[in-house]
Amino acid sequence: MSLHPTLQPYADAWTHSIEAISEMVQSLVEGEWNRRTPCPGWSVRDVVSHVIGLDCEMLGDPRPIHSLPRDLFHVATEHQRYMEMQVDVRRHHTAPEMTAELEYTVIRRNRQLRNESRDPGTMVRGVLGSEVTLEQSYRMRAFDVWVHEQDLRTALGRPGNLDSPGAHVARDVLLEALPKVVAKDAGAPRSSAVVFDVHGPIEFLRTVRVDIQGRGTLETAPALGPAAALTLDWETYVRLACGRVTPEAAADRVKTEGDQDLTAAILRHFTVTP
Repeated sequence: MSLHPTLQPYADAWTHSIEAISEMVQSLVEGEWNRRTPCPGWSVRDVVSHVIGLDCEMLGDPRPIHSLPRDLFHVATEHQRYMEMQVDVRRHHTAPEMTAELEYTVIRRNRQLRNESRDPGTMVRGVLGSEVTLEQSYRMRAFDVWVHEQDLRTALGRPGNLDSPGAHVARDVLLEALPKVVAKDAGAPRSSAVVFDVHGPIEFLRTVRVDIQGRGTLETAPALGPAAALTLDWETYVRLACGRVTPEAAADRVKTEGDQDLTAAILRHFTVTP
């Protein structure tokens, strides 16, 4: 049995990233599991716990029954509380316990992927009791695991895989959010355009055009005389879009042209992950 063709790229991306994570953490000593990552409030152990927990949910395992401490400063929304549950329940697990559970979870998920026969449009359980299509579930899982692979690489000083299959999934997911960022959140003027020029391991040039009704659309054609333009490298784009760095901290890596109030508003609203 082989996966549906639309699911295969996401399964491949997930596999690539999860194997990279497994390899990275296999030899970590106890202290390294406590290193801080760019993911707000989470250590290396926490990120790996999150990865394990969500893959267990993909397998249909019940969520843990657990009371969160009241002093977790980074937990402010219902979505964050949902995500924190799988993390906090593993906070005191040892290094061998973490690597063993990760390895076992990967074995189970690989078996699930080999036997997957459902249609991509099948509705499955999502976050906070929502329902999403199987394809969307696979896509967001590939995106999430790649982003957290990058969190771990930053924390452990092991850069890489910025152009891996997961990176290409991340590019598409993040680009989908750009029209809302520009047109609605940043309030770009109607009948205007904003250009994003991204270079590095993954390169692209995209224009967000805002129509007379104030709706934004994403285009590959460059705009003549845009209201604003932003030029930055791929890694900085990801870190800004995923809330891993503030616009102020990344200011030296982002070149802006045109309406400076508009570019500042875009960067203020650039984070699109919950």
